[in-house]
Amino acid sequence: MNNKEIVAKELFEVVKDDLTLEQVQNLLENPKSADHGDVAFPAFSLAKVYRKAPQQIAAELATKINPEAFEKIEVVGPYLNFFMSKGAISQKVLHQIVKEQAAYGNATIGAGQTVPIDMSSPNIAKPISMGHLRSTVIGNSIGFIMEKIGYQPVRINHLGDWGTQFGKLIVAYKKWGSEAAVKAEPIKELLRLYVDFHEKAEKEPALEDEARAWFKKLEDGDAEATQLWQWFRDESLKEFNKIYGLLGVSFDSMNGEAFYNDKMAEVVTLLEEKHLLKEDQGAEIVDLSAYDLNPALIRKSDGATLYITRDLAAALYRKRTYDFAQALYVVGNEQTNHFKQLKAVLKEMGFDWAEDIHHIPFGLITKDGKKLSTRKGKIILLEEVLLEATALAKAQIAEKNPTLENQDQVAQEVGVGAVIFHDLKNDRLNNFDFDLEEVVRFEGETGPYVQYTHARAMSILAKADFTPDETADYTLADEESWEVIKLLQKYPETVLQAAEKFEPSVIAKHGIKLAQAFNKYYANVKILTDDAEKAARLALVHGVTVVLKEDLRLLGLQAPDKM
Repeated sequence: MNNKEIVAKELFEVVKDDLTLEQVQNLLENPKSADHGDVAFPAFSLAKVYRKAPQQIAAELATKINPEAFEKIEVVGPYLNFFMSKGAISQKVLHQIVKEQAAYGNATIGAGQTVPIDMSSPNIAKPISMGHLRSTVIGNSIGFIMEKIGYQPVRINHLGDWGTQFGKLIVAYKKWGSEAAVKAEPIKELLRLYVDFHEKAEKEPALEDEARAWFKKLEDGDAEATQLWQWFRDESLKEFNKIYGLLGVSFDSMNGEAFYNDKMAEVVTLLEEKHLLKEDQGAEIVDLSAYDLNPALIRKSDGATLYITRDLAAALYRKRTYDFAQALYVVGNEQTNHFKQLKAVLKEMGFDWAEDIHHIPFGLITKDGKKLSTRKGKIILLEEVLLEATALAKAQIAEKNPTLENQDQVAQEVGVGAVIFHDLKNDRLNNFDFDLEEVVRFEGETGPYVQYTHARAMSILAKADFTPDETADYTLADEESWEVIKLLQKYPETVLQAAEKFEPSVIAKHGIKLAQAFNKYYANVKILTDDAEKAARLALVHGVTVVLKEDLRLLGLQAPDKM
């Protein structure tokens, strides 16, 4: 039970003839200053009912509330300020963490139902750039958060492994490529050929026709085209998996666009049967004017299907395969209209579960304020960023702790973690500019700062040789520990909030606040002093290690015990 729930319960006993429990809870506020208590109730809402001044109502209510439930209740004008019983709450929260350990904050809302998460989805034969980082790490984190509240995530890498770009690549490879060069550096060479094609096609438009012809051969199952496509795909995946390995991200399905080639005819048939297809200048569309949307273009005049046809096939396949409770698509902001159309077409087809599809949009990563682009070759390679971040972390670790064992492993966990954390601490809809030096700092609101705080807390526990005990007295009533206790107490509520909003930044911000509160506590309190409260203080340190590690895990980061 959080503080607002405790206050609401006690207050409701007094005002239940006039307000529901839910109304009381919705009226409660968090005071801006700790001097005004932990929870405040404004009495204005009862002025009409009681026909008295709010100040008078507040004063009268204070005399009727069970005083034992709180440290004190202060009346300040029309406000009732509640100061929670620090000792009782610290004992309860610390015991709960000792009992539940990493399961603290778990919920059973999901009841084991599946949630497919469409994420990452790079294009074959192109490098994974910083532009792919967001979908990958946001999707991965949402997977952990959904799992924490009882769902079963299914991480799907819907690879861009089909489309006219393969016609372009085949043309470029046959004209200017070599097998040896592709084998030596697959992605680098394939990207060079792709960029080359675009530059040459600007001067020789006929190249575009050749590319379309080769893609048509691929669609028709031509042996040479298929063999080249498969080879480009296999080589690309080897490179991708190296980067996913660095990020610590794994997938339950790698079914990309090509997987749905034989599943689109059924979609077109279903649309025809339901009389939803209309002809428009030779193309076939679904009219979505009832939803205030542009028509969904299902089939071009030359018979070629489009993205939406494929996504309709994918949605049907996923519903049949996973019988999902919700289906999430972690795809950039610019695709918002596409997903509105997808849901609208599914609704028109009579599928109520279209309501369970959620687009999880996100903003851009920019460099020096400019968007990253593949076509012109202006990209920042994710692998290079991760390796550079690891090197920066290693240099700082060597300086701070030169005798640390397995420095390379810790440097990778810290460097890669820094890049992931920097992405996830930003509200996902915001754009942000990327500066590596700032990201890997051990101070400030960074991943290494949270990891370092966890390692510091672990070293205190190791020094004290502390083993938590479910039956011990862990009562703490001092102001310094209270700020930490409140953040530990708020954790289950924080997890639910992050899940509800599909927003990993809620977890990242909690991790930063908890690390800051603990470091302040550490600076002001002699934790290892031998007195009656020593065990309770160490239980607090233990609670911090458990929750910080879980915060980091839900974001897809490691929490090294030593740094």
